[in-house]
Amino acid sequence: MASLCDMNDNTAAEEEYFNQLISSRRCHGLLVKHNGTFGKGVYANSEFQEDELILKDEILVGIQHSSNKVDCLVCSFCFRFIGSVEKQIGRKLYFKNMGLSGCCGGGGSESSTSNHNSLPQGVVSSLMNGEMALPHTDKFPLPSPLSCPGGCQEAFYCSGSCAEADWESSHSLLCTGERSESISREARGEFIKHSNETNDIFLLAAKAIAFTILRYRKLKAEHVNKQAKQSVSKQSLLLEAWKPVSVGYKRRWWDCIALPDDVDPSDEGAFRTQIKDLACTSLELLKTAIFDKECEALFSLDIYGNIIGMFELNNLDLVVASPVEDYFLYIDDLPDAEKDKAEEITRPFLDALGDEYSDCCQGTAFFPLQSCMNHSCCPNAKAFKREEDRDGQAVIIALRRISKNEEVTISYIDEELPYEERQALLADYGFTCKCPKCLEDSSVACIITSMFLKP
Repeated sequence: MASLCDMNDNTAAEEEYFNQLISSRRCHGLLVKHNGTFGKGVYANSEFQEDELILKDEILVGIQHSSNKVDCLVCSFCFRFIGSVEKQIGRKLYFKNMGLSGCCGGGGSESSTSNHNSLPQGVVSSLMNGEMALPHTDKFPLPSPLSCPGGCQEAFYCSGSCAEADWESSHSLLCTGERSESISREARGEFIKHSNETNDIFLLAAKAIAFTILRYRKLKAEHVNKQAKQSVSKQSLLLEAWKPVSVGYKRRWWDCIALPDDVDPSDEGAFRTQIKDLACTSLELLKTAIFDKECEALFSLDIYGNIIGMFELNNLDLVVASPVEDYFLYIDDLPDAEKDKAEEITRPFLDALGDEYSDCCQGTAFFPLQSCMNHSCCPNAKAFKREEDRDGQAVIIALRRISKNEEVTISYIDEELPYEERQALLADYGFTCKCPKCLEDSSVACIITSMFLKP
């Protein structure tokens, strides 16, 4: 366990890992390096112009929020929308009629349904099952859904390559289907149930552990197949498998999670103990489902807490725009005569969907390179999906010209908030921001305060 915990202190191993990662992402204009003050950061290795693509970073581990699954059918690996526009609309209306849709939009499903016209279930089923076609949906083709190779009926994919990649990276251990490699499908179901009822960040942690176990097994098999003359210890192989996760985490979850507004500061100790106990319960359920004796170190509470803490501090919202929104916008932009004809068919469906017609895929994910980017309240880059970005990859765009050797920064918060609010939010990340904007705002605040304090 100690060796795994110390892995994130190995600067040379980190640099080697990030160099390989940058090469695989084909983003040669970037460099990850350490400085003495803020730890590692991402730096420009060439010049970037305003609005230029800096990075498309692939997900290491990510999940779609459980409440969002009834609204959006997406690939479980790349999070691209799948099926068809008709299937997306029909599926959403089906769950809406059951009172299950609209969960992640902030409003209750009952009020959403009552405010809009519902459609007969037979019409909805025909749309969902592909028996009914809407006009102009051929302009928005989507990949056909592929079922999970393990037979769980919970994961679906846009392609065989995504299904295979997800199976090999984590899902083969976490699948609840008949071909799952978990040691207890029932325990796996209990773990999922507990995560959905408490915090789906546990599902991310489970993916990280499953990813490491499967990577360890693959490295071990490769070493054996090569008939390597030099013996490599299981611990060394586990450290190598653990590397992609180890470079990201910093603090244990119960130490870094922000104190909720409804918890009194005097009760902070009890709150953090409660969070730790919650993580302990989750870990015990996970151990029952996928424990591997050779990877026993991964199942310590300290490691588990650090993995969840990594997601608490470094995760990025996973957002993929819905093709359903694009479809209805396309209909609205048609020439009047063509629009009127199309809307005779589409208007009842739009009315039935209501305000949630444009719900996007929502989740959370960890991106290895993006997570290394430090914060600034006057950033030179931002996470921004372009029209062509239709999957869950993190897309980082330059906000202004970035010079070679300049650090690439993003904002973790709404940088337009007042100084005090920004500092309060950033305190949850464990640091005090001293970017040029904060230094200037701090000086102004000090001057104003001194003026009021003068006798």
